[in-house]
Formats: sequence, C-alpha cells, structure tokens
Amino acid sequence: MTTMEIPHEEQAELAKALLDALDPLAAAVRARATGLPAERMWNAEPVEVALSVLSTWKLVDAEVKRLAAVAAATAGSYGASYEQLGAAWGITRQGARKKWPEAVSRPTARPGSLELFGGTAELAENEASGGWRWTATGADGERGEAATGHRTREEAAAHAGAFLAAHG
Repeated sequence: MTTMEIPHEEQAELAKALLDALDPLAAAVRARATGLPAERMWNAEPVEVALSVLSTWKLVDAEVKRLAAVAAATAGSYGASYEQLGAAWGITRQGARKKWPEAVSRPTARPGSLELFGGTAELAENEASGGWRWTATGADGERGEAATGHRTREEAAAHAGAFLAAHG
C-alpha cells in the first residue's frame, strides 16, 4: 500500500483552486437556505456562515466520492484489480473491494463494453475520424450517447462511466 503525497506548493495551489470553486457554490447554498439577496446573504453570525461553508464542503465531498467511484469503475473496466485500486487510493485490496464493490469488471463483459452501476455502455471507434463514441443505457433506463467523438477509448469510457454513475 502506497500513499501519494504532493509538494507543499502544489497543495497550496490545490487548496486555492478548491476554495475558488467552493465560493460560488457556498454562496448559492447560503442564498437558498436564507432566502436573502446575494449582497446580504453573508450578513449573519460567524458561526452560521461557517456552518454554511461546512455544509457546502459536505456537498463537495459527496461529489468527489462519486467521481472517485467512476474513476475506480473505469479502471476496473480496463482490467485493474482491487489490489491496484487499493494501491492507487492508499488502502488495502480488501478496503478497495469494500469501497467499490462493483468496480472490477466481471470476465463476462465483452470487449468494447462497460457494465457499471447496473447499466451498460458500448464503445466504438469511428473509422473515418479515428475518434471514439459511446452509447449507454443506465440502470434507470435512461439512454445516452457521446455528443461528439472522443480522442481515445479511455476518454470515451470515462464519459460513459460518468453517465452510468449518474443513472445508476
């Protein structure tokens, strides 16, 4: 099991980017919760404002977990093992299996297909353009397809996986 670390400078850049991304979401969440206009929504007791920011981080945390599950499922669809998923996340093989029980593809899956989150997707290369497209049916019955061709099979699979996760 290995743990990824980033240099202090990159961590500071990441924190700034996350805070910059959080600010509009926190403002929108706070405005909806208070019903106040944008120019007055932060006029409150500091504890109320801090709790609004904390609840917004919870929303971000849930989205990061969803996107991590999509990434794990995509890696699993390409043949990654639970041992590899665990190593990438800094946990054991057993921990990865528990965290993403559906991530590793079953051997019955056909080449060019994904079976994730209860749905399926087909990947196909467009011979004329050399790009990749996908069509999918989510577990909820919703159908989707790539609006444009993707440069690589992996890129198409990632988009298809995100669709399947959203419709799982």
